Amino acid sequence: MNLSQLRPPKGQKQKNQRIGQGMGSGRGKFSGRGAKGAKSISGYSRMRGFEGGQMPLHRRLPKRGFTNIFRKEYAIVNVAALEALEGSSFDPGSLLKAGVIHKLKHGLKILGTGELKKAITVKAHVFSKSALDKIQAAGGTAEVISSEKISAEKQ
Repeated sequence: MNLSQLRPPKGQKQKNQRIGQGMGSGRGKFSGRGAKGAKSISGYSRMRGFEGGQMPLHRRLPKRGFTNIFRKEYAIVNVAALEALEGSSFDPGSLLKAGVIHKLKHGLKILGTGELKKAITVKAHVFSKSALDKIQAAGGTAEVISSEKISAEKQ
């Protein structure tokens, strides 16, 4: 046997049904779409959430709350996570490589959950007050990175 003798199993390859090719195609005059109405025309696509004229669910439900479109979402790292890592100098790039954070978003924020016993140097965009106090109490330094550098770090 060679490659030129290979064939698909019987019944696997079927001829495509050609729709809209007239009476000889086996689908009839209107190609199975019916005579008239919105669904019979070419290019028809139903609106997302359409319920046949009934008021759609997304319009029946009450709307509450407020979404701030200017909200900044930060990649968050706790002081305890920095304590567990090897090394004494941390910045967004090194934390991405280490797998501590997966996406930088609007920047890196250091929070003060956990204990810190070693002196570390941290570069981040935002520090919480408790994180800043713990880093300085352990003899480390905290450097704030400006927000213009975020776009350069993402690339």
